[in-house]
Amino acid sequence: MKKLLLACFCIFFATGFAFADTISINHFVVKENPFAKDEIAIVAVDTAKNIQENVNGIFTFSVNGFTEQLTFDKGTAFYRHKLDKSMFVYARHENDNGTHSMLYYVYRHDSKLTPVKISWILLISIPLGLILLGYLFKRFIIIALIIFCIFLYFNHSNGLSIPTFFQSIIDGLKGMFAS
Repeated sequence: MKKLLLACFCIFFATGFAFADTISINHFVVKENPFAKDEIAIVAVDTAKNIQENVNGIFTFSVNGFTEQLTFDKGTAFYRHKLDKSMFVYARHENDNGTHSMLYYVYRHDSKLTPVKISWILLISIPLGLILLGYLFKRFIIIALIIFCIFLYFNHSNGLSIPTFFQSIIDGLKGMFAS
């Protein structure tokens, strides 16, 4: 009887370890890699922007449309591709809680990288503002079209394609309605 009770207790105790809590990345930021020149790091953070050091393992991210298996160690993964110029970086991660994406403009200066988060509101407000200016002031319609073409050229030359532009706006809208 004691052996049966001991065996049941051991099985019950062992099942507590079998159901471990899954770790998911719901928020992340892009930072400069402090250990490599011209590379970035993706850091898993919580809503207060504190690093989640319990995130370890391999997670799938899509960076600028290319699927990457990033290895996180204490909440940080290194994206091992050199950035030779300033460019847009669109990082996207999908897990059980949904799709999480961020658009950054990584500004390269003096052999340093400075990531700047680009909000989907800013992406949509610039073209809408130009359309509104062209509509209100008929004389400025040509100037608004020229500025819009410059905006499109700047985005395209720095790696932000039209599908990525619209995908980041759609992901932002989904995130606004999901919260």
